[in-house]
Amino acid sequence: MIVRVPASSANLGPGFDALGMALTVYADVIVEPVLDDPVLAGAQLVDENHPASIAFRRNGGEGPLWIRSRIPVGRGMGFSGAVRVGGLVAAHAQRHGTDATGLQRALPDLLRLATELEGHADNVAASLYGGVVATAAGHAVRVPIALESAMVVWVPSFATSTDDSRRKLPESVPFVDAVYNIGRTALLVAAIAAGDVDALRAATEDRIHQDLRLATALPSRAALTAALDAGAWGAWLSGSGPSIAVMCAVADAEAIAAALPSEGHSKVLGIDRMGALMLQRRDD
Repeated sequence: MIVRVPASSANLGPGFDALGMALTVYADVIVEPVLDDPVLAGAQLVDENHPASIAFRRNGGEGPLWIRSRIPVGRGMGFSGAVRVGGLVAAHAQRHGTDATGLQRALPDLLRLATELEGHADNVAASLYGGVVATAAGHAVRVPIALESAMVVWVPSFATSTDDSRRKLPESVPFVDAVYNIGRTALLVAAIAAGDVDALRAATEDRIHQDLRLATALPSRAALTAALDAGAWGAWLSGSGPSIAVMCAVADAEAIAAALPSEGHSKVLGIDRMGALMLQRRDD
């Protein structure tokens, strides 16, 4: 059995710790394979300290786990959240079977466990539910997506520690900045649900966390500016960075990717609409 989990981009600019988006690049958590099965090609057996193993055990899973991931680590694309979700879903499947209806019923409990392990819900909610997700107070709600978009993710060669990045943020923010972000977050959710691409550039602006984080990641700031100059609908620091996520028309994705700085590489992706999936067997 394989649990396939999408990467995620958190915050989407102004929605700090409240918004997440699932992306079409994946981590696989593999349980109880036949050891000479080609499904293990490229997979690694993980130890008990791996976040996937910790999540697997937390939800009652037994036996070893293998991980095969194309999600960059330490780049703001939700690797730890994705593999934690994978471990939790794998344990659920091991104990209760792979019935999709049963998994749907278990999503609130899986979200609670994933949030406890990750420390915040935005990445894990997106990886678990798929699509664009708003999350607060233990709830996660998928935002209707009324537009067809590509997602270009610019990934630099350097990494960022989420814990270190969060420690740089202030304990309080000016009232005017809080109001600014609340308005942009509401506008962003409404624009995605209505398909209003003209509102997305303003809707993805932020005054709470991005400038502080970009001050020590100048190539990321340059990539964000370059994406907007090249015609992106909106762009933001993906999670704590240093990657930049860019929302744009499908027809413009390759040109925007080519316009981004050479200090990193660009991935042309989409929004994953399915979230975590339990697969009986995959050979690719």
